[in-house]
Amino acid sequence: MDWDSVAAGDVIEALREVEWSTSPRSLAEFFSRFAFPRSFSKWMSRLKCNLYYYRTNYFILLIFVLGLALITRPIAIIGAALTALSLAFLNDSFAATFNEKAIRTIRQFSPHLAAKMRPPHMPVIRGRSASRKTVYVCGQPRLVFVLLGLTASFVLWFTSCGLLWVLYALATALLMIMLHASLRTPNLKARLNTFREEFRAVWRNYSEL
Repeated sequence: MDWDSVAAGDVIEALREVEWSTSPRSLAEFFSRFAFPRSFSKWMSRLKCNLYYYRTNYFILLIFVLGLALITRPIAIIGAALTALSLAFLNDSFAATFNEKAIRTIRQFSPHLAAKMRPPHMPVIRGRSASRKTVYVCGQPRLVFVLLGLTASFVLWFTSCGLLWVLYALATALLMIMLHASLRTPNLKARLNTFREEFRAVWRNYSEL
């Protein structure tokens, strides 16, 4: 796969829609074959490839560094959990899975309430939605949950006085991720696996039309 032709916006869009339940890459693979890129274009291609291929490893690294920073601030740990949950709703797969499980649980206690949580009907033209599909969670647009979660987490961050400390830890984790993604040499296996994952995702979306 030619990552030079993939725009940064396409990588962000792919990370938002792709499945995040995949297992992390092994440590032996994660910490092997480092080299400086030979040009700016090679660096950009390597950065996009590694951010996509090692996304689960980078997410675990980010959570680990933030966890270390939040050990001494219990209230801030709760705020971090709310922030992570709120941002997770931006991923289509997570939001759909959470919505399905939540409605299934509510249906056991109140079928009438669960019926009200169904998303509104979207008009379909020639097998495609008239506009971009809006993801709903418990009958509400997911942005409602994102905003509520971020607001509550901000209050917890502010009251714990740990916002600056956590921001420092976040900056450190992001710097570590950028350094690894810039220096880790993508191998043929990484390129083939990312291509297969994207192909399966495209085929799954095509089969749902």
